Amino acid sequence: MKTLAEIKNKGTYVITEILGDKKIIRRLNEIGIVNNVTFSLLNGTDEFSGKVIILRGQRLAISSSLARKLLVINVNEEIDKNLQKLSQLHIGDIGVAVKINGSRPLRKRLLDMGLTGHTPIKVCQIAPLGDPIEIELRGYKLSLRKEEADYVVVRSVGI
Repeated sequence: MKTLAEIKNKGTYVITEILGDKKIIRRLNEIGIVNNVTFSLLNGTDEFSGKVIILRGQRLAISSSLARKLLVINVNEEIDKNLQKLSQLHIGDIGVAVKINGSRPLRKRLLDMGLTGHTPIKVCQIAPLGDPIEIELRGYKLSLRKEEADYVVVRSVGI
């Protein structure tokens, strides 16, 4: 895990943590910079210059001092040993959705609920008997049956 300021390559990244006081975090949240959000880095030439990102269709310029407060990971790293079912994650684990399996109606239902490729997912709670599983994605919480979570393949993010 690196800060945004340390990233030198263009690509797609996920914000894993925002460092700083509550005031800065609140201001960043107001403009859409929140934990587990995916963005594209347009330039990454120098650690001391600002960065330009695309976040939710908007182009944003990030100063170098602010970029040092954003911890990010690369979404496109292919680490097959970290691929697992969503139902196999534990409470507090974070994963990035890689693939949705299952029948066509089930895939459509999961996609309609926001479970799309490269979506960061955090497991918030698991019922005592393991069913249902509460996850957080795209700023809201969603409960899935364990059977449905078995169809979602995620790449575990080591945080």
